[in-house]
Amino acid sequence: MKALNSSTPAWNRLKAHAAELGRTEIKDLFASDGERWRHLHVEAGDWLLDVSRQRITRATLPMLTELARSLDLSARIEAMFRGEPINSTEGRAVLHTALRSDFAGPPGVRAEVAESRAKLSAFTGAVRRGEQRGATGLPFKHVVNIGIGGSDLGPLLVCDALRHEWSGGITPHFVSNVDRTQLDDLVHSLDPAETLVIICSKTFTTQETQANGRAARNWIVGALGERAAGDHFVAVSTNAAAMDAFGIAPTRRFTMWDWVGGRYSVWSAVGLAAELTLGSERFEAFLAGASEIDRHFLNTPFERNLPVILGLLGAWNRTFLDLPTLAVLPYDQRLAQLPAYLQQLEMESNGKSVTLAGEHVDYPTAPVVWGAAGSNAQHSFFQMLHQGTPTAALDFLAPLKGSWGDTEPQDLALENCFAQSQAFAFGYTLAEAEAAMRAAGVAGADIARVAPHRVHAGNRPSSLLLYPQTTARTLGNLLALYEHSVFVQGVVWGINSFDQYGVELGKKLAAKLSFHGGHAPGEGAAGIGSLIAYVNAKRG
Repeated sequence: MKALNSSTPAWNRLKAHAAELGRTEIKDLFASDGERWRHLHVEAGDWLLDVSRQRITRATLPMLTELARSLDLSARIEAMFRGEPINSTEGRAVLHTALRSDFAGPPGVRAEVAESRAKLSAFTGAVRRGEQRGATGLPFKHVVNIGIGGSDLGPLLVCDALRHEWSGGITPHFVSNVDRTQLDDLVHSLDPAETLVIICSKTFTTQETQANGRAARNWIVGALGERAAGDHFVAVSTNAAAMDAFGIAPTRRFTMWDWVGGRYSVWSAVGLAAELTLGSERFEAFLAGASEIDRHFLNTPFERNLPVILGLLGAWNRTFLDLPTLAVLPYDQRLAQLPAYLQQLEMESNGKSVTLAGEHVDYPTAPVVWGAAGSNAQHSFFQMLHQGTPTAALDFLAPLKGSWGDTEPQDLALENCFAQSQAFAFGYTLAEAEAAMRAAGVAGADIARVAPHRVHAGNRPSSLLLYPQTTARTLGNLLALYEHSVFVQGVVWGINSFDQYGVELGKKLAAKLSFHGGHAPGEGAAGIGSLIAYVNAKRG
């Protein structure tokens, strides 16, 4: 039985259109349309989205927007902003937008958010001014964020991307991995008397976060005494009893809500490590940047709507062109953490195979998202992207100016960015390789031997996002842009982008296992008991 979305006339027209394109070359699409770039780029404020090197014609985007309208995308967007329970499997609203936009959500939610923001800003100011100090009276110079998933990736990205905007003498550190190596490195390098620890865990029961939190508490208390826990720990959670047991002071607790998923939570108190590092003014600019995109997404016609276009093209590449991966390639080292952040955002949101109606999809959904900062990537995996057998979709991102304010070094980055996107689209034919070798005086036998190795197939589709500079505001723009593009793809695929049941099974199984007795592997554990016995025997 076909899934509902793939049974619509608009979907079938897109399937036929993709079949007609076949292996049509992007370079031929440029050759046949001298106005291609003018018709296939969109400007919105300070942003440019260039999709002229996608494997599309001028007819493709209108057909995609027709599909979006047939699926009632506008109504779905409005329902999200109103706070309707569009997370249908869990019966929850989806209101991360309310954390940064005063037009999102019902009045009660907006009031709660304003109260939380005031509390966060007051605490941040007190720490940065030295009014909130550690147990020995020293001001805090380090903040350690203990969380995992969105409670780690979000604030880590913001701090890393905005390093040039740090102020106040506070250095952030991040601990997520349960193997303890990150925390162990910090214990040997930080003074506990100058260290504030944030534990980010909505339930205060996440296994990895709890293990690292207990170890951090042992470190602080071991050095400064039991009473120091109240001075050196804050928490972002909803579990008051667990925070009581841990020793988190009531004045140092910041709330989370069930209408914010972890991967959408950086705008909330989960971003406290970033706010402490940047200051509330800069963090507010980050929120304001996201709000600009919220308003754009809600109010702009699909034909000029950046998140809608980006999301529809993502669905086009994955579902209709069957491209299995998306490589995210920022030409700004400040955004080196962006691919990892987007991995969770896209793959945890849309890595689903069952529709909202409970049907199994009959089309590909979320791509594998990966990537790295462009300059380094050119000297590692670009070889495979250019000449390997898989074909990936590509997102290039680049600021017009470097974060330090200069343009000359960024010129080189942009030259490489533009050249690579051109090479991916146009390729390099055997005839071109042979002609270049002849012009260089290479002997005929060597041309015949080597020229085939220089061929680039091309026809690798890419989008290019250009923006003025990596700042708090533009980073907010960027993350909100991708959030909404993920939502658009979820609507196209007819899936719930806001639950994550796939995360839970492994956690439940791990909770039943123990290397020290007390938990049995259970029936059907397929050799897990034998593996535990092997590990224990080898450890001696």
